[in-house]
Amino acid sequence: MAISSEKNFDIKKLTSFKIGGVIDEVFLPENIDEFENILKNNSDIKVFGNLSNTLVSDDGYSGKIILTKNMKSVTIEGNFVTADCGVKGPKLAQIACENNLSGLEFMIGFPGSVGGEVYMNASANSQSVSDKLIYAICYSKSNGIVKLSNKDMNFEYRSSRCQKEDLIVLQACFELENSGKDIIQKQMDGNLQFRKEHQPSLSLPNCGSVFKNPKGDSAGRLLDSVGAKEMSYGGVRIWENHANFIVNDRAGTSLDVLSLMFEMFTKVKVNYNIELEPEIRFLGGNNEKENELCKILYKK
Repeated sequence: MAISSEKNFDIKKLTSFKIGGVIDEVFLPENIDEFENILKNNSDIKVFGNLSNTLVSDDGYSGKIILTKNMKSVTIEGNFVTADCGVKGPKLAQIACENNLSGLEFMIGFPGSVGGEVYMNASANSQSVSDKLIYAICYSKSNGIVKLSNKDMNFEYRSSRCQKEDLIVLQACFELENSGKDIIQKQMDGNLQFRKEHQPSLSLPNCGSVFKNPKGDSAGRLLDSVGAKEMSYGGVRIWENHANFIVNDRAGTSLDVLSLMFEMFTKVKVNYNIELEPEIRFLGGNNEKENELCKILYKK
């Protein structure tokens, strides 16, 4: 089975931050069989979707990764929509709308893909993945391909069993509700307007929310209260309209982003004794200063 891969892959143009160096080897499977075959033949390989919530080091990564962005199959049977992990959230929301199916309107404002959205139980505008998911097909290093029901996924706020057990989401099935196309489109338009007002445009390179909301509070509120909107580091800065977003509008580096994250983290810890947990993933390891910051931010 010939599977597409590229060595010495320059990742920068694919990342939402428009930051990143060279990856030793990148695999691009198009279906679950190809994905499983790659895993069987490559131990210690990391998996990413379309890099919408990932900061990649400018010093690159000395290893192999899988990008699932080419896994794009979508099937519809009645009210059931099954999508591969590489399908973009906005694309799936539009497909559901075209088929008069409601329940995925919230995905219209997410730049990420289905795999990542199920993995983190993405939510917005009073809707979430856990509301409509019937099952997910996941890959487990210990058990191979597994099918997990909604209950099996142990969904919580921005969390699922996948994060705790290092499961990789390959496909998801949702049960949606019949509705009028105009009603669905109106809700999606409202969601897009909300995103426009509360999150930076993708024309400003960013990876979405930097930190998860701590229990019973808002990361944005905490950061705003310590003056984060005035903070910047090197070529990156905090977005002026929301304190939990970093934008790269001056050719910032990965070290700039991590340094600014560390300043945000420290300000909140000093003022509230709360240690914010990053929502942004990081891929690197070749830069000593970045490694030091990651030990504190990611506790590893």
